[in-house]
Amino acid sequence: MNNIAEKRKCAGLTQAGFASILGWKQSRLSNYELGLRMPVLNDCRSIVDELNKLGVCVSLDDIFPRRSTEA
Repeated sequence: MNNIAEKRKCAGLTQAGFASILGWKQSRLSNYELGLRMPVLNDCRSIVDELNKLGVCVSLDDIFPRRSTEA
């Protein structure tokens, strides 16, 4: 799971608005937010970089938390 939608909303942006900033289609961002597709590392970095530019201070781990290895 990821926190893209939560942090995007903290920036006061719609999916369409944030996707536009990233240069993507809304459907691409939607697929990432819903966990239907996993972004590649460069896309993850783009998300974090743009959120930081918008004043939402986040790290890669804030948006894409590490999975617990405990069962």
